[in-house]
Amino acid sequence: MTITEKILASHAKRARVVPGEIVHASIDLVSAHEVTTPPAIAMLEQLGIRDVFDPQRIVVTPDHFVPNKDIPSAELAKRLRNWARETGIKNYYELGRHGICHALLPEQGHVLPGMIVVGADSHSCTSGALGAFATGIGSTDLAAVLATGELWFKVPASFKVRFEGKLPGGVFSKDLALELIRRIGVDGASYQALEFTGSTLSELSVDARLTITNMAVEAGAKSGIMAVDAKTADYIRARTAQPFETLFSDADAGYIREEVIDVSQLEPLVALPPLPSQGRPARELSEVTIDQAYIGSCTNGRLEDLRIAANVLKGRKIASGVRALVVPATSTVWKQAMDEKLFDIFYNAGCVISTSTCGACLGAFMGVLAENEVCISSTNRNFAGRMGHPKSHIYLASPATVAASALTGRISDPRDFLQ
Repeated sequence: MTITEKILASHAKRARVVPGEIVHASIDLVSAHEVTTPPAIAMLEQLGIRDVFDPQRIVVTPDHFVPNKDIPSAELAKRLRNWARETGIKNYYELGRHGICHALLPEQGHVLPGMIVVGADSHSCTSGALGAFATGIGSTDLAAVLATGELWFKVPASFKVRFEGKLPGGVFSKDLALELIRRIGVDGASYQALEFTGSTLSELSVDARLTITNMAVEAGAKSGIMAVDAKTADYIRARTAQPFETLFSDADAGYIREEVIDVSQLEPLVALPPLPSQGRPARELSEVTIDQAYIGSCTNGRLEDLRIAANVLKGRKIASGVRALVVPATSTVWKQAMDEKLFDIFYNAGCVISTSTCGACLGAFMGVLAENEVCISSTNRNFAGRMGHPKSHIYLASPATVAASALTGRISDPRDFLQ
């Protein structure tokens, strides 16, 4: 069996599962935020269900509209806060110690290898970088999980992706994700488990690996997963004393498909609107002028991402007419970046620095686009209207490429600015 099949089998109390089977599995960890959780709470209340299956296995954080941007978002956050208090959920991260849920869960030591992790948000697949089966669900399934601690799944077929070779300068994990999606399309792994392997992974930090699994859903995948190695184990042990067991795919495990990517041949990529699959080399897009550059999100708002951007921006100034936003993924990342004096670099360059929020990534606030405005962003989606006006335009890239473009006012190759 593959890692994914082993995890689902163990949680369904089965010796073996095969792709296509329906299994009923126990859930180890549930993530909840203020957008999709209130509808689930309402469903439970309609059924007279006031308790949750296990308050210790639920992590709650407001992240999409924080700080509250208007009365409706304030009401959503209040609903979430009161519910967490009433149900005895201790892992509630209030504003000031909050974060984007997909970055917060791994950072705070909640995710362990071999777990099943679900959240009512499509990018819940991020946690698969730590060897967990992690996937997004809807509010109805969230209600069921909160009440019972169980959920049904169709066992996904596994799709192996091998990243081989040494990364060239200026190429980062976001470029690897964009290259994969460029090759297979936004439905190329539909309802499959993308299992990432290869020699390149050993050279990547856990921060970088989380970027890759975060983007799995942009290829249509049910989940993204990586086997645990020494780096992963060290990352987890630095955050929790909880024991864990590592799983590996068997040598004779079956895969629906395998894709091999020689990363040594890659260069910085940019995905053109309106799909993440429309990747092209950054150097070919210098005619595209930008209004905004956005560095952050659950994809690329971790400390390593901010360091990469700061390395490009240090001692330089944002181009006239460009708005540059830096949004750390969690409050902890915000503090670490400030302590490392990265904020000095961003401020001196002319950037705006925000508290942790999903904000503009989903067109909520803190950087919403007007008609015909162009943004280059380190987020994960560039659908029409994703960051604001339906006729705005979003280009996806690594933090390095976003920072380089902010300096010139047009899409630029970061290799021109890296030492």
